[in-house]
Amino acid sequence: MTKLPQVSGKECVKVLQRLGFKVDRQRGSHIVLIRDEPYNRIVVPNHKTLKKGMLDDIIKKAELTVDEFIELL
Repeated sequence: MTKLPQVSGKECVKVLQRLGFKVDRQRGSHIVLIRDEPYNRIVVPNHKTLKKGMLDDIIKKAELTVDEFIELL
């Protein structure tokens, strides 16, 4: 398993947008992204760096592997 990279919230949002997610709304520092087919909703905190556990959770919710996520960076 590849080590998780350190990424910001904005970088994570860009990767998810490449996968077909669209920014639905933002409240404070939390960006909500949705995808229609298959339906999925992910909340990304807009922080300078995402903690490892949060990034791992986002990757799992997006149904990706760490290697696929790194390739999309």
